[in-house]
Amino acid sequence: MPSRRLSVAPMLDWTDRHYRYFARLITRHTWLYTEMVTTGALIHGDAARHLRFDDSEHPVALQLGGSEPSELAHCAKLAQSFGYDEVNLNVGCPSERVQKGAFGACLMAEADLVADCVKAMRDAVDIDVTVKHRIGIDAIEDYAFLAGFVETVAAAGCRTFIVHARNAILKGLSPKENREIPPLKYDYVYRLKAERPDLEILINGGVKTSDDIEAHLRHVDGVMVGREAYHNPWIMADWDARFYGTEPGDLTRRKVALAMLPYIERNLAEGHKLRNIARHILGLFQGVPGARHWRRMLSDASCLEGADGRLVLKALEEIGR
Repeated sequence: MPSRRLSVAPMLDWTDRHYRYFARLITRHTWLYTEMVTTGALIHGDAARHLRFDDSEHPVALQLGGSEPSELAHCAKLAQSFGYDEVNLNVGCPSERVQKGAFGACLMAEADLVADCVKAMRDAVDIDVTVKHRIGIDAIEDYAFLAGFVETVAAAGCRTFIVHARNAILKGLSPKENREIPPLKYDYVYRLKAERPDLEILINGGVKTSDDIEAHLRHVDGVMVGREAYHNPWIMADWDARFYGTEPGDLTRRKVALAMLPYIERNLAEGHKLRNIARHILGLFQGVPGARHWRRMLSDASCLEGADGRLVLKALEEIGR
């Protein structure tokens, strides 16, 4: 099993298969996660549309949203049949829409149910079943709550916990505010790993730089990076060499952009729109002269209308001018 030393967080509307293909051109070893997909979307909708991915994306995990053990087990089987390396249960999303479905962060108050969900999925599949969660909910801020939740779910066979080191405030804060206002308590996650060396503990929340990652890895098994890996994807360029010990290659941003062209043409031929792919590569040249022109050309509706990979080549001409 590849190491989860580094991973990119599941992010709704962002970590779709186009982004994951792009990210894989920058880092070979980092784990990639899908957007959260609800059990209802897979059971009652077009499962193939949600689950298809490119073979190059491995190692790749499907994140599920749900709280009915039998439905989660069914969807975990689907994940395994499509070739995913892991299925992850969302116990961290604080949005009210998710709460109405009785899953996400509100499940932290129901550790026994989460344990039942994990057991049902583990009984159904051979791939890893993991849980992503917060350190607490609302005013419950004591470490004992986190430790008790993990103990209950671990007893059901879960060996990997991805911990967003903030509380989730279920009422009164938006999902964006929930990523910024509750204070980060990295020490809780470090303590959890120290007390449960038998478990694989990954930390998430507020990670901005490779130096941040290095500091966390002194205390935990892995680090999950969220929005920074999306808005500034070149942060991932040194991860394979720095954290996985591979030989540094001659990777450049321009080479990554050019490597996207066959993928773009293939998807356009299948009926996809360039704007749905181009939006994920806007941050590739962040901090480089010409980056503003790159972003403008690849996000301008009039430029994108009816465009193909030649627009990317034209945008590349602006870089470094």
